[in-house]
Formats: sequence, C-alpha cells, structure tokens
Amino acid sequence: MSLYTLGLNHTTAPLEVRERVAFGPDVLGEALRDLTGNRRAKEAAILSTCNRTEVYFHGGEPSGVAKWLEGFHGLSGDALRPHLYTLPHDKAVTHAFRVASGLDSMVLGEPQILGQMKQAVRVAESAGSLGLVLNRLFQRTFAVAKDVRTNTDIGSASISMAAASVKLAERIFPSIDEQRLLLIGAGEMIELAATHFAARRPKSITVANRTMERGEALADRFAANAITLTEVPERLAQFDIVVTCTASTLPILGKGLIERAIRERRRRPMFIVDLAVPRDVEPEAREIDDIFLYGIDDLAAIVKDNLQIRREAVTQAEAMIAEQATHFLHWLEGRTVVPTITALTGHHDALRAAELERARRLLEKGGSPEEALDALARGLTNKFLHAPLAALNHAGDAERAELIALFQRVYKLPDPPASGH
Repeated sequence: MSLYTLGLNHTTAPLEVRERVAFGPDVLGEALRDLTGNRRAKEAAILSTCNRTEVYFHGGEPSGVAKWLEGFHGLSGDALRPHLYTLPHDKAVTHAFRVASGLDSMVLGEPQILGQMKQAVRVAESAGSLGLVLNRLFQRTFAVAKDVRTNTDIGSASISMAAASVKLAERIFPSIDEQRLLLIGAGEMIELAATHFAARRPKSITVANRTMERGEALADRFAANAITLTEVPERLAQFDIVVTCTASTLPILGKGLIERAIRERRRRPMFIVDLAVPRDVEPEAREIDDIFLYGIDDLAAIVKDNLQIRREAVTQAEAMIAEQATHFLHWLEGRTVVPTITALTGHHDALRAAELERARRLLEKGGSPEEALDALARGLTNKFLHAPLAALNHAGDAERAELIALFQRVYKLPDPPASGH
C-alpha cells in the first residue's frame, strides 16, 4: 500500500524555505505530469499554499519523490532534508482529513484550506495524475471535512489572517478611518482582507492587480479604485496601509522602492502586510525606519495570542477523523487482495468453461441430460478440490496443520475428532 504524503509546512520550515518549494498555479500541471511521467509516482496531487507544500502520491517511493521535489526547484538535498516529513498510508490518510478540516492549519479551523485542496485535486485531474486511490482518498477527505465543520464548532474558533492584519494595523494607527489602503492582488486572501478592512471604513481603498478587469471587479464590490501593478511604484507613497498577496515568483516591492516611498511620505509610517508565498516584499525592507512589515509567520503569533481554542470541538473533530480514517484504511487494505481475487476468479472460470465444454460434447454424442449434469458436477468438484488436496498431501507436519485450520475456516468444516491415545 504505497500511499504517502511528503512535504513541509509552517511547523517544520520557516518562510524562506517554504517559498523556495512553492508551486505557482501556472506550473502545477506541468510538475504533476513530470512527477508521474518519470514514474516517480503512479498517482500524485500537490497542495501548495502559503503555509505548506505537500505531495500526496500512490505507487512510488518517498526518497524518489523527495529527490524530484528538490530537483524541480533546483535545490540541494541539504536544503530540504531537515524540514521534510514523510507520512505512510495510515498517517497520510489521517493527515489529509486533518488538513482539510482545518486542524493542521496555522489558523485553527480556517476554511480556505478546503477550497485550496479541492483546487489541487482539480489540477491533478486535468493533469491526468489522479487515479483510483487518490480520487477515493480526496472524495472521502472532502466528506469528512464537511462533517467536521457541520457537526463541531471548529470553524467558529477561527480568526483569519485578514482579521489579524486589521488588529495589527490598529496597533500602529490610532484610527483606520484616517488611513489610505492599498490592496495588491485580487485573489481570495486579498478579498478577505478587503472585507475586514472595509468594515473599519478606511479613508480610501485602492486595488492594484496585473489585469485591470479582475482588479476592477473586486474594487467595485468595495467602492474602491482600481489600478494596474505598473502604477504601484509611482503611487506607493500615497498609501498608509499595504496588503499584498500575488502569485508572483519574485518580489514586487523592493527595498529601494519602499525607501523612496518613505522619503516622499516625509517619514510618515507605512504598515505593510505580505501574505504571499513566495514573498511579494523583499525582507530587507524590515530594516527601513518607519516601515512596519509583517509576513504570515508574524501574523500567526498574533492569531495564536487572540485565539481561544475550543478544546471540545478539537477533541470531537479528532474522534470523527480517526473513525473515518479507519474506514478508509479498511478499503485501502482490501485493495491489496484484488489481484488474488482476480486470479482465483479467472482460474475457476477456466475450469468451469472446460467442464461445460465436456458436458456439451457428451450431450452431442447422445448422452442423457442427467448423465451430462452428473459428469459436470463431478468434474467441477474434482478440479476445484485438486489443488487444495495436493497441497495438503505434500505439506510437512507444521504446514499441514496450518492448511487444515485454514480449510476448516474457509469451508466451515467441523472440527476433526480428537486423536486417541
């Protein structure tokens, strides 16, 4: 049962490592085709978010997949080895259920991860890397996550990164309603940030995005302005609060650009939240006076400080997950006997066909139906018993005792009489 999860997350790797193995949406399909095409794995799906990069795979070896992950991102083994975890089939199943249910997230119970996992499965389906085992695993995973969120209070324990960004901004500025907000990107995380910040009624909101159409669509929902990313450098100094989360593989806000913006602002402070992985803002920008730069790992500490974990909900969710993981593992273990069942069925079908043909020939030669049926029954009985009886006759004492016990169980035979002394 070669089902595994291999990866790293916010508990095993710092941000500077996580961003080096992040898969952008434009390369994910290519990566899956490369992984399965090189026969490193028979089936595969990749979950790549701000907080984790995980490869779920079936029909491969963890060492080969780890080497593939390093090679695809141009890394040496030493760069990833201390941070990688490998979970075999039983732990991999439980892990998938916990991740989808929000129990393994940086923010307990956060709902975004379920959508991200569903998207990972859709990409794997499109890439042709999702087979029977992983498809069954993820369908079960989504059902478990739905049950956990429906039947426990795990979701209500969540304080999102976006909400934490607002709380942090309120520590920097006395009042957000006097500040100008710039949102860079138009994805789900920026949409959440827009929702939370808009509730505080900032002085203005501007959305900057690579494509104007998508930026305008988000801006219209919050009575905001829309600009393109190319306009950000000349306008950055106008904003007091910047929240950025794009899919760019390189920083879009460099230290030099931010330094110029601060000079133009005459040293008025600027609060920047970088929710992207890889990072949108050069980390060196932290060194600039009057710049308050926070990444997702910084926000995690704030989330943890403000979060009152509902222990009953977690306990209840873990029990549900353990029960469902057991059910799935029974199905998975059953898969290992399928080749034997297929072979046995084929073998006995061949015997049946041979005896049926003999009965037909007997009828064609003028034999009576009763005679043909009797010959068919005797022939099948003899052929079905030949292999078991031969094994029993040729077995040694120890093996013979095992075979007798096995035949008693399989054929429901009465116990043999006790030998006399």
